[in-house]
Amino acid sequence: DRLVMEEIMVQEAKKRGMERNADYLTRVNQVKNDLLIQALFNDEQAKNPVTDADAQAEYDKMKAQSAGLEYRARHILVEKEEEATALLKQIKSGGKFEELAKKNSKDTGSAQNGGDLGFMKASELVGEFAQAMIKLKNGEMTDTPVKTQYGYHIIKMEESRETTPPPFDELKDRIKQGLVQQK
Repeated sequence: DRLVMEEIMVQEAKKRGMERNADYLTRVNQVKNDLLIQALFNDEQAKNPVTDADAQAEYDKMKAQSAGLEYRARHILVEKEEEATALLKQIKSGGKFEELAKKNSKDTGSAQNGGDLGFMKASELVGEFAQAMIKLKNGEMTDTPVKTQYGYHIIKMEESRETTPPPFDELKDRIKQGLVQQK
């Protein structure tokens, strides 16, 4: 019934000359192009399949790049050294780091979270910031403001941990899909 109804509708559209409509012709050409591109991808994938060994090699590269420590720190970023020094005094006098970050930090992305930057590798951070941060133990804070191109930071180390990527089996399909797209 559905096929019969479809054929009736196609015949009516042809009677009305709709297959000469510019919008229709544009869409037909786009569908043809999409089908050709998909056929090309399928052909290329059949000729150059991604193997489990390819995926394992890519996983090993990713694992080597992500090895090492990652740090979770908080910071308060201000324009002037005097502001940072005054905030340090407030914290040392019992002021809450998180509350002061919310009120004073010009890093709007982390300020709303009490200055929390989440877990990051030192290599992802500005040099001076990273150097000061990695010297801190969990729970410690910088004694003096740290100057970077963005201003003056007060840094508090929350925790550090060794990175552990998910097992290969969890990522294999996603890695293979990425390799297919690259090829």
